[in-house]
Amino acid sequence: MVHAFHLTDEPWLHIPPAAGGPAQELPLRTAVLECHTLGGLQTEIPTQRPAVLRQLLLPVIVDALGRPADEREWMDWFATGRWTPEQRTRLTAYLDEHQQLFDLFHPLHPFGQVADLHTAKGETKNAGLIVATASTGNNVPLFASRTEGDAFSLTPAQAAHWLLHTQCWDTAAIKTGAVGDPRAAKGKTTGNPTGPLGQLGVTLLGGRTLFETLLLNLPIGSSPLANDRPQWRRREPDAPHHAGSPQWHERAPEGLLDLWTWQSRRIRLFPEETDDGLRVTRVLVAAGDRMPHTPLTEPHTMWRIEPTTAKSRARKKDTAAPARRPLRLQPGKAAWRGLDALLAPERQSREAADTTSGFATSKVLDQAGALTADLDRSYPLRVELFGIVYGNQSAVIDDLMFDTLPLPLAALEVDSDLRATLLEVTEQAEELTMAINRLSADLRRSLGSEPIPWDKGQRPGEQVLHSLDPLVRRLLAGLRDVEDLEQIEAGQLAWEQLAWRRTGDIADRLLQAVPVGAFAGRRLSHGDSKPERTYRASTAEASFHKRRGAILHRALADHTASAHT
Repeated sequence: MVHAFHLTDEPWLHIPPAAGGPAQELPLRTAVLECHTLGGLQTEIPTQRPAVLRQLLLPVIVDALGRPADEREWMDWFATGRWTPEQRTRLTAYLDEHQQLFDLFHPLHPFGQVADLHTAKGETKNAGLIVATASTGNNVPLFASRTEGDAFSLTPAQAAHWLLHTQCWDTAAIKTGAVGDPRAAKGKTTGNPTGPLGQLGVTLLGGRTLFETLLLNLPIGSSPLANDRPQWRRREPDAPHHAGSPQWHERAPEGLLDLWTWQSRRIRLFPEETDDGLRVTRVLVAAGDRMPHTPLTEPHTMWRIEPTTAKSRARKKDTAAPARRPLRLQPGKAAWRGLDALLAPERQSREAADTTSGFATSKVLDQAGALTADLDRSYPLRVELFGIVYGNQSAVIDDLMFDTLPLPLAALEVDSDLRATLLEVTEQAEELTMAINRLSADLRRSLGSEPIPWDKGQRPGEQVLHSLDPLVRRLLAGLRDVEDLEQIEAGQLAWEQLAWRRTGDIADRLLQAVPVGAFAGRRLSHGDSKPERTYRASTAEASFHKRRGAILHRALADHTASAHT
């Protein structure tokens, strides 16, 4: 039986109205043409969102309309707030012309797949193989509610989302060997890397409408070259780097469209009619194209600039490693703690030193910073960060990472007071964490115990970060509307006063928990070259208060002034 599910015209994208209300299932055509009336994409898990944007929505727009050539043209598009009649006509014509290429179950060129992909023995696997939150083989996600023995039945809409997600985030290691893959041996292909987004800390920008979100994530530049095509236009046998064949390539992307729609796997979905309607119950996932490294044209990641030591230069020369590497997210670390990288624009990136790495922000965030003068300073920009933590040689998924920040546009200006303020706030939070950890260590020494190792157990500084997190986010949102230095100073003083109280409460709990013996103290030696030192709870407390006052100097001055009135 021939099945069909055209992504252009079948409802499958969950998007609410921009004005508010419940999300509706919409086809690609509506999402693209009416994006000015729609809010943000809603997906089953956060990491599906960049997959849909990069594998489908953004490439459709660029392939149909091209890219804004410069900042002035980008601003013209953005200021209009919607597609012009001429742009709508071109987008409609594009979707009509290529409608068959967006059929999920087309017999000759199914979207994002390889028709007739099969193994020598005709094996297929449970559809749960492409569901990142499902237990399959060695991949047993934490808190998974199903086992590998459970039969998966995906609606076409669900299958489309997970298909795109797999192309972006799939685990590494062994994949099924498909007939026609010259590098398959004994029914498998080894050495597969993770999907391309799995090697990044993905940074997306969010606007008030889907239209604005699309433009904010659209890098300015020249139109794509003739050989830079999305994967759905590389399905003919004579197409460059044919994407509809089991044979894959190790190569660099031809351009932005090729990069966004990178086919890191060769996949086939197997639909069947069930009592509940058309469902995908079986899949086949084989090896796909491999990138030697992430190209510097990647617009949606921050970068780590490698140290400049002679040793590191020699290593890069030997391995052809790039001087910049994507900056991946750290598990359990809030996005605001990485503001030094987020706010390191290309125009003034933090360069690497002899032994320390430097940072540069993502191309789209740097671009937004360059447009700050033309955009409203109070524009409610959101920065969304996505990542996946892989385990066991990247063959399993340990955790999904997602965080979102309300970021004032003025913070993207290179020399702005607001940018300096936010960097100071994040540095203060880290220093307060260290101050609490030092207090804890000194209290433990006063009892004759060793401090909690930095890499084992949970140190009390984590409580500080947890307590300060909502304060930093509130400050970020509140600073969107500031207009002068006096308002910034007022906001920073309010932050310090709240941080003063929160860290004081945590310190008090630590002090109240120690026994009386801690006040008598202990004399400890730290080696032959250093004199013995007496650790007491009273001196530990005094040292903490001194450090806190040095870190939160505005709050200290305010407390001192209040005490003298």
